[in-house]
Amino acid sequence: MNKDIATAIFANGCFWCTEAVFQRLNGVLSVLSGYTGGTIKNPAYREICTGRTGHAEAIKIEFDQNKISYNELLEVFFATHDPTTLNRQGNDVGTQYRSEIFYTTEEQRVQAEAFIALLTEKSIFESPIVTAVSPEKPFYPAEEEHWNYYNDNSNQPYCRVIIDPKIKKIQHYFSDKLKTEKA
Repeated sequence: MNKDIATAIFANGCFWCTEAVFQRLNGVLSVLSGYTGGTIKNPAYREICTGRTGHAEAIKIEFDQNKISYNELLEVFFATHDPTTLNRQGNDVGTQYRSEIFYTTEEQRVQAEAFIALLTEKSIFESPIVTAVSPEKPFYPAEEEHWNYYNDNSNQPYCRVIIDPKIKKIQHYFSDKLKTEKA
């Protein structure tokens, strides 16, 4: 395995939104929507939606550390969702929409906790950050119809109202981190 390729796992609301954001970052090799942090094996979307499995909608990111750092991924993570609302992102409510970082290495745990401490110290958010930092748990890929959702359905009302503003935000604030059209 290439030591420059690493994995990050984030839960920050609807995976349609988060997948679309991270797919656009230079150095991100793949983004897979799925479920993690729960109590049953191979959960299905209909089960996740009940909130009874304990899983969060999450994304598993493979990234090239020579092109984008874990700290840069954390910066985008915290800039593109509300880490101060417990089990909620906008109108999406339930434990499946919680804010949680599932670290894959001890170094990631340290970086995530330090990043949260810095945001707290600088009072970046008006309310306390509720993002949990937890060890990696089994990750189950979502059903195929959830993969690449925004790119395949960008004219759908949900995408236009909820995801488009997140895309515009990263284009504005993180333009230097975006893939070029040829990438």
